[in-house]
Amino acid sequence: GPAPRLPACQPAGLCPGLLLLLPGRGAMGAAVFFGCTFIAFGPALALCLLTVAGDPLRVIILVAGAFFWLVSLLLASLIWFISVQLSDRSNGQLQYGLLLFGAAVSVLLQEAFRFAYFKLLKKADEGLVTLSEDGRPPISIKQMAYVSGLAFGIISGLFSVINILADSIGPGTVGIHGDSPHYFITSAFLTMALVFLHTFWGTIFFDACEKGRYGTLGLVVTSHLVTSGLTFLNPCYEASLIPLFLLTLSTGAWAFFTAGGSLRSIHACLSGKKEEGDSVMVYSALQLPAED
Repeated sequence: GPAPRLPACQPAGLCPGLLLLLPGRGAMGAAVFFGCTFIAFGPALALCLLTVAGDPLRVIILVAGAFFWLVSLLLASLIWFISVQLSDRSNGQLQYGLLLFGAAVSVLLQEAFRFAYFKLLKKADEGLVTLSEDGRPPISIKQMAYVSGLAFGIISGLFSVINILADSIGPGTVGIHGDSPHYFITSAFLTMALVFLHTFWGTIFFDACEKGRYGTLGLVVTSHLVTSGLTFLNPCYEASLIPLFLLTLSTGAWAFFTAGGSLRSIHACLSGKKEEGDSVMVYSALQLPAED
């Protein structure tokens, strides 16, 4: 969804260059910039380094997924731009309606390109199986779903918050004219939630496409539309941030169980114990069966 508008942040009558001379001004701007950047993209960076960067095939899927999202953004921007040019630009209510229309079109195009990317990966998976020596694909559909969702999330978050991060360096002070001083930190948390949501949506969406669950596809698209609509409640951040994180937690649980997770696997992870199935597989792979 569209990012909230940046409130006025420069004191009236004060030269922008003089703000840089104020004590601590540059350090504060840098602290806000790096703090918000790591809040927004720290988890995504960790996921990339731990689960994607070590596998060349996953890196390719990540980059290709980002490209698909960019194409959907290009088409949505083109549709919105044409609609604005053909409308009465002096009518503020009409322009706000066109902004809502553009956000909805963007969501629908993103999900359409997610489906197109699923079809492309399915074709690629079939080709990889034919080239494999053991007849098994080098990467599963669930892994593809996770990586493609992460790609959509990273590039979407980057485009939604990059201008905000640039403004956070300064000069100026957010909230000096009565606006909320929590603009930058709230935008960072909204971006982090958006990255996670796209990752979860990708997992659920691919599984629904694989199993032909059209109702689940509808729920994914609906939750994406709701997420985009919540951003229009800004700058009332309590009304947008709290429901958005509740939606993120519930969607994350849904994606976890869709990917094959269970309460037993959570308990095994927290206790540091291996499941019986894993230990049997490791034993059979490392040790030959005893001869009778």
